[in-house]
Amino acid sequence: MLKKTLISAIALAGAATGGSQAAELTISCGAVGAELAMCEQGIQAWEEKTGHTVNIVSTPNSSTERLSLYQQILSAQSSDIDVMQIDVVWPGLLANHLLDLREVLGKDVAADHFETIVANNTVDDRLVAMPWFTDAGVLYYRKDLLEQYGHEAPETWEEMTAVAEDIQDAERAAGNDKMWGYVFQGRAYEGLTSNALEWMASNGGGTIVDAEGEITIDNDKAAQALDLAASWIGDISPEGALNYTEEEARGVFQSGNAVFMRNWPYAWPLAQSEDSDVAGKVGVVKLPHGAEGESAATLGGWNLAVSKYTESPEVAADLVAFLTGEAEQKRRAIEGAYNPTIASLYQDEEVLAAVPFFGTLYDTFTNAVARPSAPTGDNYGRVSNSFFNATHSVLSGDLTGAEAVSQLDSELSRIKRRRW
Repeated sequence: MLKKTLISAIALAGAATGGSQAAELTISCGAVGAELAMCEQGIQAWEEKTGHTVNIVSTPNSSTERLSLYQQILSAQSSDIDVMQIDVVWPGLLANHLLDLREVLGKDVAADHFETIVANNTVDDRLVAMPWFTDAGVLYYRKDLLEQYGHEAPETWEEMTAVAEDIQDAERAAGNDKMWGYVFQGRAYEGLTSNALEWMASNGGGTIVDAEGEITIDNDKAAQALDLAASWIGDISPEGALNYTEEEARGVFQSGNAVFMRNWPYAWPLAQSEDSDVAGKVGVVKLPHGAEGESAATLGGWNLAVSKYTESPEVAADLVAFLTGEAEQKRRAIEGAYNPTIASLYQDEEVLAAVPFFGTLYDTFTNAVARPSAPTGDNYGRVSNSFFNATHSVLSGDLTGAEAVSQLDSELSRIKRRRW
């Protein structure tokens, strides 16, 4: 199987042909953690089964940058990428350029998948993407250090802050001057939207825009949540966290230099791997909450879609059906801790043996908080961009929480006037 850069993949990917002749497809897979290797293995199994070939297109790890790339390719009505891995918040943005998979694969193709994700991926009665894996933010912690210093896993953000400070100080006093209390995704990109939404929603501060499309960001609880997060920078979180994505945060935690980490479930098998400095020392619990709120985990996850401009729609759709099928989702869950979108796999003994918290945090994954992509429609990209930039300004010390939510309210109101 060939792996190429975007330019070489586009240049070399031939037009797929119909009938029994082998087709050649291109697919975009992510490369966060073990993501690319898992994708390669699934594709290889499909290639061996069908005789077709697949080229993997390299795309940015940043979801914000990846969306921009997709929009450029699709707007040009290009067939450069046949199958696209798309974020859970993108179906509404990209729907006009994507194939209706029910037309090709049958009306019941998604019957076994979580209804909420199928509904999310259905735009104007068209199933524009198949659920591949779902996600929700979780809190990783050093269970050995919490036990050593007499702490339980925290339930509130205030408790987490205090425990992080205590253990960080103690570890530094013991000689580990690289130890930090908490790492998370602080770069100004979509990942920060996910983190900040969790802070606010778990503090009773709402979800930026509510389900009816009303802007709710300008409130004291949202401001307080942002201010608390800003207090972490330089205290329990390094200044460098302002430029962390998932992998930078994982690198610090997995090297043994953080007490707590917010990340997605994919980090679990990597933290437990043979070359991990924290193997066997990690626990996973639901994210903390504010004094008056409840734990809130942002709904994440990725789907597979077929470009409307592909020259081999049936073959591309068959690849999607294979990769999102039960057997492949089970393999990915066991080997890579990718959350299945098929409910029955959460009761599978082999899956639960590999990833125990899939059982204990099942409610977290199935009741995750959605980003406001549905009510804001085509404007979601602008909404999220405004939100993560304002949040980053608070974390950087350029704005207070109150100033940020007030400015956001005005900015989002201007965006809304363009109609969402």
